Amino acid sequence: MIDANIAETLSEQAKSHPYQMAVAFPHARDGSGRACYSQLTYAQLEASANRIARGLLMHGIGEGMRTAFMVKPSLEFFILTFALFKAKAIPVLIDPGLGVKPIKRCLTEAQAEAFMGIPLAHLARVLFRWKGRHGLWKKRVVIGGSSRAAQIFGRVFGSINYQDLWEAGGRPSAPELPLASPDETAAVLFTSGSTGAPKAALYTHGNFRAQIDLLAAALQIKQGEIDLCTFPLFALFAPALGMSAVVPEMDFTRPGEVDPEKIREAIETFGVNNMFGSPALIRRVASYGAAQRWHFPSLRRVIAAGAPVPAATIEGFRALLDPRCDFFTPYGATESLPVALAESRMLLGETRFVTDAGGGICVGFPASATDVKIIRISDEPIRELQASDLLSPGEIGEIIVAGPQVTRRYDQREDANRLAKIMAPAGEEFSFYHRMGDLGYRDAAGRLWFCGRKSQRVITPSAELFTINCEAIFNQHPSVARTALVGIGEAPLQTPAICVELKNNNLSPEAQKRLFAELRERALSFPHTAGIEYFYLHLHSPFPVDIRHNAKIFREKLKPWAEAQWQKEKRSGRASASSSPVAAASLARHS
Repeated sequence: MIDANIAETLSEQAKSHPYQMAVAFPHARDGSGRACYSQLTYAQLEASANRIARGLLMHGIGEGMRTAFMVKPSLEFFILTFALFKAKAIPVLIDPGLGVKPIKRCLTEAQAEAFMGIPLAHLARVLFRWKGRHGLWKKRVVIGGSSRAAQIFGRVFGSINYQDLWEAGGRPSAPELPLASPDETAAVLFTSGSTGAPKAALYTHGNFRAQIDLLAAALQIKQGEIDLCTFPLFALFAPALGMSAVVPEMDFTRPGEVDPEKIREAIETFGVNNMFGSPALIRRVASYGAAQRWHFPSLRRVIAAGAPVPAATIEGFRALLDPRCDFFTPYGATESLPVALAESRMLLGETRFVTDAGGGICVGFPASATDVKIIRISDEPIRELQASDLLSPGEIGEIIVAGPQVTRRYDQREDANRLAKIMAPAGEEFSFYHRMGDLGYRDAAGRLWFCGRKSQRVITPSAELFTINCEAIFNQHPSVARTALVGIGEAPLQTPAICVELKNNNLSPEAQKRLFAELRERALSFPHTAGIEYFYLHLHSPFPVDIRHNAKIFREKLKPWAEAQWQKEKRSGRASASSSPVAAASLARHS
C-alpha cells in the first residue's frame, strides 16, 4: 500500500531538500529591537514530527481519534500538526475567535476524544465546561508556556505535556507509523460561520493531496521559495509545497489590526518571495506602506483570499511591488479550495469596468480538474443534478463545484448535507457536486463571476438583488469606505436598504444630506439599483466581520440594525422614502 497521508509531502521534501529551512518563527527581540527567529530545517521538522507522532501513539492518541487542536502558531504548531497526521489522529480545527459558546457547540458536534492546547485553552476548557465525546476527554495534552507552567497544568488537569510525547516517541518500544489511504478522514475543519453556525467539513488525505497539487500548478510554486504565512491553516501548505514558512509577529485572530512594520520586517529579513494574507491585512499594509513609500522587490507572488478583494486594495498593494510580481485572488471555501483563480492584471483591466457597473467580481478561470456549473437559484435540497437545472453563460445562478479537492460531507449535519450536496448524473467524472452557497455566472470566455452569498440576497416583490452587484455602485463614492445591502422585512416582500461605512465619520448634517442625495442619484443610474431608496450610516463602529479573515461582512448582523433604523423613521412620521429621491435620501439617519 502506498502511503497517501498528507504528511508524506513533508517526508518527500525532507528526503530531497533536508537542509532547506522549513519553518522560522519569531521568539524574541535582540538588543537592537530586531526579531530573533527559531528555525527548523526540513530534516529537523520531519524527525521531530515522526518522534512526536510515535509519542502520541504511545500515549493512546492514534488512528481515528479526533483531537481538538487549539495551539497558537509556533514551531510546535507545525510539528504537532504533521505529527497528528502521521499518527492518523484527526485534528479538529476551530477558530479560537469564534467565542466561548460557538466553540463549545463545535466541540460537542465534533465528538473529539482528545484535547490538545495551550494552557489558556485548557483553562477555558475547564471554566466553560467544554466537553468531548460522551461528555469527557480521554486524553489531554498541554502545549506551550514555560516548562514549569506545563508541569503545573499537567498536575492540575492530569494532562500529558510536549516533553512527555517527546520522551515516549524516543523509546525503542515506540511503534511504527501507520499508513493512510486517500479516502480516510485526515482532519475536521470548521467553516467560519460567516452566514450561519459553523459546520464541520470532513477532509480526507486525498482532499489535502489534491489541494497541494492544484495550488502548486495554478500558482507555479517553485522549490525553495520563502513564504510569509499570515494565516495558520494556509501556513501548513508551505512545507508541503517545498517552501520555507516564515511566521510573522501578529495576532492571527485579528489580521485587520496587524502591525505593518512587523510584516515589512519579516519580508525584508528573509527576502520573502510569496505572501498570503486576508484582504483586511493586505489593505492595512498597503495603506501604511504607501505613506512610508515602501517597496518589496523580493516578492514574486501575493495571494489574497477569504473575501472579495476590492480593486482599490489590489492597486494599493501593487504599488509596493515589482511590476513583474503576480497578485492572485483565489476563490473557494473551507469545503473546496481552490475553485478558481484570478490574477490582478485582469481584475484591474477589462473586468474592472464590469465590476464597477454592478456585474459582479471576476474570480477567474476554474482550477484544473475542477468542474464548475451554474444552476437555478433554489433554497431547497436538490437530490440529483438535471439538465434543466443548468443556466446559460451570463445568467446569474447558484455556483456548484466538483473536483478532487471538494469535501464529500459535513460531520453530524445531515440536514446541511442534503442542502449542500447534489448527486452527479451517471457517467460523469465526479460523483457529486458541492453547492458553494454563492451566486454568480460564467461569461462567454468561461470565466467565473461572483455576485454574493445566496442567503444574503434581497428578494422584493419585483426583483432579486445581489449584494456584490449592488454594493459596487455605492462603494465608488469618494466618501464611502464600503457598503452592505440588506433586506428590511422577510422575503419575498423585502425592502432593500444600504448600510454605509464612511471613510470619515465627521460629516456635517448638510454633508450627510448631500451624500444621501448622491447615493440615491447613483442608484437611479443603474437598473438593478433603481429601487433602492433607503441609506443608513453605520457610524459608531466598523461593520461586523468574520473572525477568520476580518473581511467578510456579517450582513445578518446589519439586517436587524437597519430594520431598527427603518422602524425609527416609520415611528417618527417622516415622509415615505418613495415620495421623491431627495426626500428619500434625507430620511436616512445614523444610529
